[in-house]
Amino acid sequence: MEKAIKISLDDYILFGGGANGESYNHKSDPSVMLKLYFPGKVTQPLDEVTLARKVYEMGIPTPEPGEYVVTEDGRYGIRFRRIPDKVSFSRATADHPEKVQEYAQTFAQMCLQLHRTPVDTRLFENVKDRYLRLLEENPFFTPEEKKKLRSFILSVPDEDTAIHGDLQYSNAILSGDKRYFIDLGDFCYGNHLFDVGMVYLCCCLSQESFIQETFHMPKSLAIRFWEHFAPAYFGPERSLADIEQEILPFAGLKTLIVERDTRCPMPEFRAALSSIL
Repeated sequence: MEKAIKISLDDYILFGGGANGESYNHKSDPSVMLKLYFPGKVTQPLDEVTLARKVYEMGIPTPEPGEYVVTEDGRYGIRFRRIPDKVSFSRATADHPEKVQEYAQTFAQMCLQLHRTPVDTRLFENVKDRYLRLLEENPFFTPEEKKKLRSFILSVPDEDTAIHGDLQYSNAILSGDKRYFIDLGDFCYGNHLFDVGMVYLCCCLSQESFIQETFHMPKSLAIRFWEHFAPAYFGPERSLADIEQEILPFAGLKTLIVERDTRCPMPEFRAALSSIL
């Protein structure tokens, strides 16, 4: 196992936060940023930096990963090459709602390019294997529900192309004319619908309070983002209702990731699994 490099937080200034930790900028070196996980998370940052290095070497646009580090108070994290003047697609949309169509369509093109990228399947996990493992570990579904969900997951056609794994529109950033994916701890390969399901969940299935807190916008704006994203991704010839019917169970499966992170059942997302359960 890779040994973490010891660093001092005295050299960094807090920049922001998220569900799993905080981000810092280096006080004297503008090319360095630190993603620091919350206390108790040791293997998760190591897994992420290992994946991030592989993804970066594939040529997928993502900040260059550096070292696996640990602070004096025992928190683990990753140093990355800092992207100056970056802003997430969610923050950009929240700040400039009049550009929601532009941002949604640009994000859709990024996703299409990612989902067309072939992956060396020896280096990454199959998304179906990941979901089967998450399902097995989940304490909130009954054995009968798990059986039905397992059958659905296994029935999904395989693909050998890239999957972000946590495709929120806050996990892609803009910097000038450059675009990058970030937070690649769940990167794998497989059917693109597993990925797009998270976009739909974040825009349309999440509660108003969560969208406001996490994506800094009203739910009505998030829904508009999805309504522009969907035809740009799936093609204008398909109706929004048809797209949503196809994507709904994949959005519901994301409850396995959400429940893994929150450690509590999420009934508002499980409703999307009604066609399976």
